Formats: sequence, C-alpha cells, structure tokens
Amino acid sequence: MHIHILGICGTFMGGLAVLAKEAGHKVTGCDANVYPPMSTQLESQGIELIQGFDADQVKLNPDLYVIGNVVSRGNPLVEEILNRSLPYVSGPQWIGEHILRNKWVLAVAGTHGKTTTSSMLAWILEDAGYAPGFLIGGVPMNFGISARLHGQGTAPGNESDFFVIEADEYDTAFFDKRSKFVHYHAKTAILNNLEYDHADIFPDIAAIETQFHHLVRTVPGIGRVIVNGDEESLQRVIRRGIWSEKETFGAGDTVNWALKEHPDGSFDVLFNGKFEALINWKLTGRHNRYNALAAIAAARNVGVPIAQAARALESFESVKRRMEVRGVVSGVTVYDDFAHHPTAIATTVGGLRQKLGAHSRILAVLEPRSNTMKLGAMKDALPASLKDADLVFGFGSEKALGWSLAATLAPMGAQASAYEDIDLMVKAIVGAARPGDHVVVMSNGGFGGVHGKLLDALKTLPA
Repeated sequence: MHIHILGICGTFMGGLAVLAKEAGHKVTGCDANVYPPMSTQLESQGIELIQGFDADQVKLNPDLYVIGNVVSRGNPLVEEILNRSLPYVSGPQWIGEHILRNKWVLAVAGTHGKTTTSSMLAWILEDAGYAPGFLIGGVPMNFGISARLHGQGTAPGNESDFFVIEADEYDTAFFDKRSKFVHYHAKTAILNNLEYDHADIFPDIAAIETQFHHLVRTVPGIGRVIVNGDEESLQRVIRRGIWSEKETFGAGDTVNWALKEHPDGSFDVLFNGKFEALINWKLTGRHNRYNALAAIAAARNVGVPIAQAARALESFESVKRRMEVRGVVSGVTVYDDFAHHPTAIATTVGGLRQKLGAHSRILAVLEPRSNTMKLGAMKDALPASLKDADLVFGFGSEKALGWSLAATLAPMGAQASAYEDIDLMVKAIVGAARPGDHVVVMSNGGFGGVHGKLLDALKTLPA
C-alpha cells in the first residue's frame, strides 16, 4: 500500500512513517516545515518528502492519505482530498488498525512523564528479551530512535507480541476530536498524572478527565490499569468505573507500589509493603523515581520480574532533551530539557536542586511557547515553578505570547529578567554565569539554537 502522510515531520507522524515503511508500505509525506533533523531521518529511510501542502500532491495517487492533527480545514491538500472523496484516516487510527492490532499494547498516559516512562518501559522489556516495538515522543538514548516495529533479530512471522506507545491525550485529527490514545486499545495502561493542559482544545480539567476515562473504558478485563494513587484527578477518573485489574503507585499509605529514597539518590522498590529491589541509577528527581515505579509495574504485568526490571533501569540512559547535558564550557554545564508546563518546570529545576544541593547555582532559561502557555492559562504559576533557580532568564515577546513575560516574572524581582532578543539574552546569561554554574534551558521547541549560542559565548569566560 502507498500511504501519503500529511504533517509527516511531527514526532508522532514521523514515527508512524518509520513504522509504515518497516511494515512494507510505500511511504511519502509532506509538511509545512521540512528540515533537519526529522527530514534527514525520514529521507535516510527512503521516504520522499514534499515541502508544503499543494493540492497537486493528489497526483501521487496514493492508496490512502494519513492526516496528522496539525492539519486543519482550509489546507489546500485536505480540501482537494475531501472534494474528490479520496480515502483518508487519522494517524492514531491507522496505527491502531495496522500496527497495534494483535499486539499486547502497553500505553503510557499522563500530563507529564509520558516520554521518559515509555522509554523506561521499552528498555526494561528490551533488557528482558521481549524485543518490543515502540513509538515514543522523543529519542531514548538506549535505542537512538523514536520508533520501531520490533526489536533486532526477530524473524519474519516471529515478531514480538509487545508494543510500547506514548499515549497522548491531544486530539486525533480535525475530523476526530477524541484523544489519540483511545485508538490504541491498550491492555496495560499507565495513568501517570493528570493536570490541566492543552488549553487550546480542553476548556477545563473535567474535559481531560473524561478523555482519560475513555482510555480506561478501552482496557479489557484481562488487562491492567496502573494509576498514580496520589492524584485526586485520577481518582475521579477511576471512580467513574473500571473494568480491568488496577494497581496504584505513589507516596500514599495504601498504594501497591511505593519507594524509599536514600541520600545518595538510590531508592528501594516496595510492592505491597515488601522490599523487592534497590535501584542505583543516573537520573535525578523524585518524578523519575515514580516514573520508574510505574514502568516496573507495567513490565511485571507482562511477566518481567521486579528485580530484573530494576537491574535494567540501572543502565537506562534517559531521553534526549530530558536534562540532556549539551556541553560543559569554562566550568559551566548547559542542559537541554523539554519542560514547558509549570509543573514540569518545577520538577526539572527541583530535581537538579536536589542533586546539586544548596551551594551550586542554577540559572534557568525558559521559553514559554506551548499552546497552553501562549493562551496564558498557566502564566501565573511560572514564578513559583522557578523558585529553586538562582537566576531566571525568560524569552518571549508580548506580541507572540499575547501577554507580558516581564510582568509575569516581576514578582521574582532581580532574580528574573525577560528578553525579546535571543542574542541579548545570551549576553546577559554569560555576563551572570561563573564556573560551577548549571544552566538549564527549557522549551518544547528549538529555542532559536540558544544552546549552541550559549556554549560558544561561554568560551569567553575564564575557567
């Protein structure tokens, strides 16, 4: 089958393209912004890419158009497809029907931590010899790719029965406003957390809770839902009804999965109050320890012993853009992190503070560019989310955001400053930095190549 993918350079649709090509389909695609690194990755797979959404692309005569959720009515190619009554489907539906059917799907949902937890789970299964397929909204460093149909060394007709997928609550397509994850038909589902987000499509948290319950409704009786027992929003979801097995994790007294933290960052894994394993690993932050609990619980559901899962996590290398060290120059360490929601920002900075202690300085560099942040729904939470940073440098114009970043950060006083020019911001950061500092750059976009600019500019500092 020849499929033509609209919006192919997004993380999800790019992963879909890789899976479709591995499954033997001819794949072409188009997007408004065809540029590296996604364009390079796709072209290396032999996938033809077209810049833009010109209606003439129907001359490719594919068997099916797979339409991403970034594409809306008024798009010239979409209008031509509709006018000609050509066959089309959403990306999540295509994956559900063509990739995930007959698989034991392990889906990881939540406002935060989906990518990291999915990567942990995939690595645990890989280490245990399950050779899982996966589709993850980032690049797990243990694998170096964001998607694959199945593991290496699996013979045709003997592929892995298991597939790990990051289960996003964002809507499916312009013609299907359900959350993506209802198409995946998970047998094991992790509900990591649930906060208000995606203000561009959800009016309130209750609307998101409804979508999460749609996911719960799709898990069969033989499956299992693994729920963060500390989140009241998720308890409201579960109280609407659950028809599968359930396990909980968290800090409460009644959860199935708990942990005991040690001063050196290691922690004990406890199941139903009993010690099961000790984990020594490289990751920082309590949020990652709870991500690990959820991943271990999900792996146990498909037969991986707890102790084996714990050992696998000791060699887990995290995910690109999740506290990824981009370089150390003149004694200053520069990190790249995907955090863009106030809770994720607080978790990222707080985790680093816990690791470093009180005597090392943290310089937080922030670009609020998600749709939720642009709508201003979370702007008032920004100052509190940055409290563990010594200095804060924000980037964003009032014209682009629709609100004043400088005014939002004003309660932080001299601790924070806002900029509309990246080069001026870099100059200010370098002027404030000194050896031993840790600079955390947080954005869900490319941030104008600020990481490289910072590393180059820091060379002027005395080490």
